Amino acid sequence: MISLTDSQKIGMGLTGFGVFFLFFGMILFFDKALLAIGNILFVAGLAFVIGLERTFRFFFQKHKMKATSFFLGGVFVVLIGWPIIGVVLEIYGFFLLFRGFFPVVIGFIRRIPVLGSILNLPFISAYVDKVGESNTMV
Repeated sequence: MISLTDSQKIGMGLTGFGVFFLFFGMILFFDKALLAIGNILFVAGLAFVIGLERTFRFFFQKHKMKATSFFLGGVFVVLIGWPIIGVVLEIYGFFLLFRGFFPVVIGFIRRIPVLGSILNLPFISAYVDKVGESNTMV
């Protein structure tokens, strides 16, 4: 079992609430307030989970500057009041930032009983394997 510090537990809660508010804000036709709260909670939760210094190093690596600018630019665009454009920018930046984690996530999901059997279906498996390979080549 993985033991978490108190600040990491708080960060997991903040990140979870951030994802909830982002999802709920998109369901409610891109509600600006919910999306802004979700963005702030997600980034704050990430900082609590991995620490301020590691969060800063993760976002501001030289080869991730394009992804960081799209993600944080999307957060800023949502905060100034253009939620649809901001969410599109955030999603693009999120996938650029976290694409190195996709093979790990796919491997984890394949071990879950119901979801793993779905991912191992022939036509889905070929697509998922191709997506996992293309993400690791950066």
